Amino acid sequence: MRALRGLAVTAAVCAGTAGIAVPAAAQAAPGKRGKLISVRPLANAAALPSAAANRAIAYTSEGVGGRKIVVTGTVAVPRGRAPRGGWPVLSWAHGTTGTADACAPSADTATGPAHDYLSITEAYLDRWVSRGYAVVQTDYEGLGTPGGHPYMNGASEANTVLDVVRAARRVDHRIGRDWFVAGHSQGGQAALYTAATSANDVRLRGAVAIAPGSNMSQTAVYVKSQHPGAEAALPFLFVLLNGANAADPTFVPEALLTADAAPLAAAGRTSACLAQLRQMSAGLPLDKVFRPDADLTRFESYYNSQEALGLTLNVPTLVAQGTADREVSPAATRNIVNDLCKRYDRIAYRTFDGADHRGSINASFETSLQFTESLRQDAPTPTTC
Repeated sequence: MRALRGLAVTAAVCAGTAGIAVPAAAQAAPGKRGKLISVRPLANAAALPSAAANRAIAYTSEGVGGRKIVVTGTVAVPRGRAPRGGWPVLSWAHGTTGTADACAPSADTATGPAHDYLSITEAYLDRWVSRGYAVVQTDYEGLGTPGGHPYMNGASEANTVLDVVRAARRVDHRIGRDWFVAGHSQGGQAALYTAATSANDVRLRGAVAIAPGSNMSQTAVYVKSQHPGAEAALPFLFVLLNGANAADPTFVPEALLTADAAPLAAAGRTSACLAQLRQMSAGLPLDKVFRPDADLTRFESYYNSQEALGLTLNVPTLVAQGTADREVSPAATRNIVNDLCKRYDRIAYRTFDGADHRGSINASFETSLQFTESLRQDAPTPTTC
């Protein structure tokens, strides 16, 4: 087995966990980061039809506050003969599914609670494996494993996205050391944090961020102020509240919520994914969400620290955005690109006319594939900076 070297995360990434209380370890993680703990055949909805083999794995990574954690994920290997140097790797960072264990992508089934979203990403990832990429996907910290999921915690996400590549190379020796990260929404933000990392044992060549999540801290005040359209943000609010709790257990969502809203936060930690939270929150009036004395300062401070603003990227990056996206606005994404360009100039921003939030995944596929193929051939890539 190859010796692993430490991952040096940029100061901007590390700052995202500053001041966060570390949850008590729910499960000891053996060995170094990227250590393969277990592997088994995968035959549920998460298995990619075009792959020669699909595997479910568990591996060691680093979570909030630098603690060792066990993470689960999947590995799909292409058909045919691997090219010289091994299969190139696409490490996928998934979008928002929820914070309950049932929302983990590796556990998806045709009737699963997050299948409305995962069915889209599974079909998308199948296109990558059919084009000759080994496709790996992390579940992130706390999804499908003991402990909470620190939703949108950039450093934790980046660690799990990288370490699943390391673990996958121990599953199949034909998987190469060159890899790309791609992600959507939550995963788009994760892809940007990953693009700001470095490692010596595997070589990150490029990043694709599709509709990267941003402005998380504004969600609570948006709902509390009962702005028009805030109902659409309500299910995400409970995911965000639970994510902050997972990062810092002294932050208690129920302390901010009314008796009507508190059960939704609890359900989001135990069984309800985003789709179920949409259903459960549909009849909840906006004025019945927060207690009158709710102080949102800690919530806003934590999520402000997780914005992609201020990162210094290390690899060429494509940022894709649908023009009809109502969940992540084109203006917000353009703001991120403008900020990132101040410190790194190999960033391409591409919009896709008429694509909504989920539609941007497939709308951007060919552009993303062309981008990664250009990097594999050491050809120039476009820049918006």
